[in-house]
Amino acid sequence: MSEINQATLAGRHTVAERVARFSPGVALRLRQAVLQAGLQYPPRHLAYLAFKAERELWVYGRDEAQGLWRCIKAYPVLAASGEAGPKLREGDGQVPEGFYQAELLNPNSRYHLSIRLDYPNAFDRQMAMQAGRTQLGGDIMIHGGARSTGCLAMGDEAAEDLFILAALAGKAQLRILVGPWDFRRKPVLLPAAAPDWLPGLYASLHTALADYPLQD
Repeated sequence: MSEINQATLAGRHTVAERVARFSPGVALRLRQAVLQAGLQYPPRHLAYLAFKAERELWVYGRDEAQGLWRCIKAYPVLAASGEAGPKLREGDGQVPEGFYQAELLNPNSRYHLSIRLDYPNAFDRQMAMQAGRTQLGGDIMIHGGARSTGCLAMGDEAAEDLFILAALAGKAQLRILVGPWDFRRKPVLLPAAAPDWLPGLYASLHTALADYPLQD
């Protein structure tokens, strides 16, 4: 049974109810960091950059759609299975790599609160079709708690921050980038047995990260 189905049995909270409950605490934790970054609170546009090797998730914001991205905070990833390299099939234990959107904000997650990525996205499906791969898996989350298989477990407090910021901005205003490691700090290298399309994806990730300056 998927997280969504199990969560539905466990509770009937709405996103609005979760926002009302957790927003005050999130504001206490993050308002000053957002203002110090030169942004209004809450940020209108968000980017979550997750790096598997470093076990980090960086939060960036901007006030305008074409504005400069500014770093707000970096969070430790408490648990993430797999290794460098993309997710290719259901059950491989891999965290996906690439550019994703928030498909769903789940206020009734088994892992406190969660944001579901739109994996497999159009690129994932196209590469799978070319290789004849099926059963790509799904239900990939950024969630609370400290256990994970193919997801990013952030702990409950961090999950509240990430969920509430996304809810306040609107999930359409959140972009999610997941890489094997931080190409701003380490060179682009390929894992063993990399598919032939992976160099192009990593080049795109490397280029995109230039828009997100490292925190001083």
